[in-house]
Amino acid sequence: MKNLTVAVLFGGCSTEYSVSLESAHAVLTHLDRARFSPLAVGITRDGAWLLYRGPLSRILDDSWHTDDCVPCAFSPDRGCRTLRTFGKQPQALPVDAVFPVLHGKNGEDGTVQGLLELAGLPIVGCGTAASALGMDKHRAHLLARASGIAVPQGAVFTARSPMDTIRQAADRLGYPLFVKPVRAGSSFGIHCVHGPDDLRAAVDAALAHDSEVLLEQAVAGFEVGCAVLGNDELFTGRVDEIELAGDLFDFDEKYTLKTARIHCPARISAGQEAAVQQAACTVYRALGCQGFARVDFFLTPAGEVMFNEVNTIPGLTAHSRYPGMMRAAGLDFPALLTRLVALGVGA
Repeated sequence: MKNLTVAVLFGGCSTEYSVSLESAHAVLTHLDRARFSPLAVGITRDGAWLLYRGPLSRILDDSWHTDDCVPCAFSPDRGCRTLRTFGKQPQALPVDAVFPVLHGKNGEDGTVQGLLELAGLPIVGCGTAASALGMDKHRAHLLARASGIAVPQGAVFTARSPMDTIRQAADRLGYPLFVKPVRAGSSFGIHCVHGPDDLRAAVDAALAHDSEVLLEQAVAGFEVGCAVLGNDELFTGRVDEIELAGDLFDFDEKYTLKTARIHCPARISAGQEAAVQQAACTVYRALGCQGFARVDFFLTPAGEVMFNEVNTIPGLTAHSRYPGMMRAAGLDFPALLTRLVALGVGA
């Protein structure tokens, strides 16, 4: 574990680009420099890959790509395990592991993980299949249900589906209901629909983010989350709870907490917390997760634990939920990062 070179990927072609910058800055500033030598590899909004060697503070204000950069790419040769640079003096930099700190599409959805697996590079976090399944709300629900975990009732449609068919499904599910892109993060494109008049606009908004749209029953109760860490043996953080003032924990609330509040540990009984942790481990294994993930549930008034979604690269900012849950379980952020890299390289 000493002097490992870890390439930290950040940015990306995603609506969650700005969140990735915050998470990557936190990771790069908290990695143990006695054990790890990080390489900051940024991906611009347009998809250019750049090795960044400037001040880390410029990642936060998104000026990192204007200077101190050189084009780069990972070699697809499985025997190399290198990051190639293409400046005036090309280099082949050995890499021991890659830490994708990318949120949303083109980073958290298995695309980058597939590239890294092809190149034979150890990944900090989930691999290709688990990442793709985690991003896909519908198929993640199917696997959770098959593993004995309750999920909300829902129906999936595409842009080609007749609106009358979608309306009939909404009537069967009942209002209010949620309309979501099947594959998107940070609650982009999600709307709570209270009646038929607002359905079409919500479907169109969801389809702007993905080719499939999910209609899902509104579940009574509140949302809880569980941080899971590990490959074979799993460690769970304390369960947290989202206290909402409105209908939806949307992008604005997630990153500003203007009206919502996060309670960690959650205001639930020890038995309920244990049930959430057990369900989180079940979903984690069902999707084939590795390294780490945050698994979110609804806790109904009857005490039923109902799966919502899994985040295979949860936020890693100072105010993010995953580090908070692990901190409440006794694992501080630098120690958490060391554990994550160790899991990635198999140490």
